[in-house]
Amino acid sequence: MSASKTSSLQAYTLLLYRKAIHPEFFQIQARKRIEHPQYEFEGWVFKGGHAGRFQFGETCLCEVVLEGGQNLPDKGLVTTMPCAGEREFDEKFGDNLKYVTTLQTETLSEHLYTGTYREMLAHGRDRNCIMFNWNDEQGRPNLSLLDIQRYLNAVHVQGYHLRSDCGMVLRTQTMFEMIDTKKSKNAKA
Repeated sequence: MSASKTSSLQAYTLLLYRKAIHPEFFQIQARKRIEHPQYEFEGWVFKGGHAGRFQFGETCLCEVVLEGGQNLPDKGLVTTMPCAGEREFDEKFGDNLKYVTTLQTETLSEHLYTGTYREMLAHGRDRNCIMFNWNDEQGRPNLSLLDIQRYLNAVHVQGYHLRSDCGMVLRTQTMFEMIDTKKSKNAKA
């Protein structure tokens, strides 16, 4: 792997905040908002990254995946994870909210990257995902996509970021889940 491929791949970071992050930090290209009687979720995609904000009662969590991230605030930061390789993270917030995420990166040959790009673009259109695609300076295609599923007690978010300069495919799978404390207490009894 060339030095430019390695540095581009290693520059990606997942940050989790226990507060909302202001949209001024991103050049948002597409957004989707979900309002539910118990929670609210808003997802954003921007060139090479995404943000997802989940609000349940007084608890707010915001996941950000992007290249770099040095200009983002430290206040409210729960964790930071580099996106190279495979990683998992889960944490419970109070008695009623659980956050779980996994991420995986792959570096593909040009041929495999092009096929994957086409598949993900079709997937995004078929599933009505929020997405942004653009060409780099050499005219090669790139894509950032969020596939958001709404459930009664959870929101599942799958993020895909495809970078042609390094053949990278970054996939995140995140779940914001409300925990029914009544069921949990009964299960322990």
